[in-house]
Amino acid sequence: MAIKTQQLEELLEPIVSSMDYEFVGLEFMSQGRHSTLRVFIDAEDGVGVDDCAEVSRQLSAVLDVEDPITTEYALEISSPGLNRPLFKLAQYERFIGEDVKFKTIRPQLENGQRKFTGKIIAIENNNIIFEIDGDNLSVPFSDIDKANIVAKF
Repeated sequence: MAIKTQQLEELLEPIVSSMDYEFVGLEFMSQGRHSTLRVFIDAEDGVGVDDCAEVSRQLSAVLDVEDPITTEYALEISSPGLNRPLFKLAQYERFIGEDVKFKTIRPQLENGQRKFTGKIIAIENNNIIFEIDGDNLSVPFSDIDKANIVAKF
């Protein structure tokens, strides 16, 4: 996890939690002078536009005072949606049995493959065990760059 992302999580997660929302995670996409900070929240009954607006007001106030991002950025508050992103090891454990599309930081197979779709079948010693095409693949949590639940229709 990038240091900037970790600092932002440490700053924002307690605020979101104190508002009785689940802090799912965040993405900080630095794009020169126009970056985006996207914070994902959830609640037992789901999240609506009013919930996102309420959290946005609170986080904006804290971000204005603390000023952890020195460049221009847009703050977005979002529900995790159908293709829920996974940020924490506990989230992988919570969704054992679900199909996930994920990308790794470094190749996991001899052919250099970094993008996969598979089912989470277990968590062992900070490794996530996926079933992919009938075979198991153990991936260190620290090697996962991005992962999303595959929505079922």
